[in-house]
Amino acid sequence: MAGPGAKQNPQSQPKLRLDKWLFQARFFKTRELSAEVAGGGSLRLNGQHCLKAAHGVAVGDVLTFPQAGRIRVIRVTALGVRRGPVDEAQKLYDDLDPPPAPAPSTLE
Repeated sequence: MAGPGAKQNPQSQPKLRLDKWLFQARFFKTRELSAEVAGGGSLRLNGQHCLKAAHGVAVGDVLTFPQAGRIRVIRVTALGVRRGPVDEAQKLYDDLDPPPAPAPSTLE
């Protein structure tokens, strides 16, 4: 059993609460909304249903969740330290969603 003064495992990655990361990456307007999605069973973390907002997320994890009527698939590239501006938040993840289909042309 490891106490507060125990050495950390060098293979363990730093982690951040899932709801906090979603909020910092600006996927949801409030931390409460991100906690609802993270703990509501509709979010998948590396393909597994996540039922806890406090679950740890690390660099390299893939998240799949609903947002604004569409399904988002993203890969975590960094852990944030604050909820900053949009350009800073976009550096925390890679968007794995396929690009939207172009609108059909009506000029024919």
